[in-house]
Amino acid sequence: MSQSEVIEKIKAQKNLPNLKFSIKDKTEAFTNNLFYTLFDEETPVEENIKKLGKDFEELADLVCWKPETPCRDIWQDYLDMLPGILKKLNKDAEAISQNDPAANSIEEVILSYPGFFAIAIYRFSHEFYKFGLPLVPRLMAECAHGLTGTDINPGAQIGTPFFIDHATGVVIGETAVIEDNVKIYQGVTLGALYVDRNLKNIKRHPTIEKNVTIYANATILGGETTIGANSIIGGNVWLTASVPKNSMVSHTPQINIKNTSK
Repeated sequence: MSQSEVIEKIKAQKNLPNLKFSIKDKTEAFTNNLFYTLFDEETPVEENIKKLGKDFEELADLVCWKPETPCRDIWQDYLDMLPGILKKLNKDAEAISQNDPAANSIEEVILSYPGFFAIAIYRFSHEFYKFGLPLVPRLMAECAHGLTGTDINPGAQIGTPFFIDHATGVVIGETAVIEDNVKIYQGVTLGALYVDRNLKNIKRHPTIEKNVTIYANATILGGETTIGANSIIGGNVWLTASVPKNSMVSHTPQINIKNTSK
């Protein structure tokens, strides 16, 4: 084929006029600017709020191509929520600092803990998700996913405070419900029993009640699965059924003594 033929064949298959990678780039910039605005002492709040508003208008015009979807008019409502979001995040950071013996200060938590960053971006994106804003909430979540290895769907409902320790490999599904004062470790999955398009708008991820700790690499699946309050779920546990309050669930390893005789 000639070069012109190749070009025409490519152009013929580019049939999604609203698929613009500038949406992704602008969302990443918006997300980082929002994080700096709320936390960085050297970032001027008033100036940045104005910039965020303009950046959001550009994003809204790009993603709201359907006439019935919410667009730039939700910005003021979102702006009104920012003090409350920051209050929740300060509680998250305080809980991490108070409970993790490796944490030397709240500043260290906010600057260096991937779990905190993932929670922050989740809280930013969750409110946009509730507004029904297209694309942006998921792209915000992917900013954190790419940097931390933590995948929190913006539709999840998560209480305060919330603590993800080490963070890498954590997956929290769209319809998961996590109540207050829950702590989870790396590799934890709160997922669905199976993937089926017909399950859209149906609760398919578990509920974690207050004061639960879930240790590394535990997998908890299913929309009807509830982990009762004050429970401890051990590492590598696989659960597809509910457990009552105050439970301790563990994975019992098989231990064999090596035969060292020659």
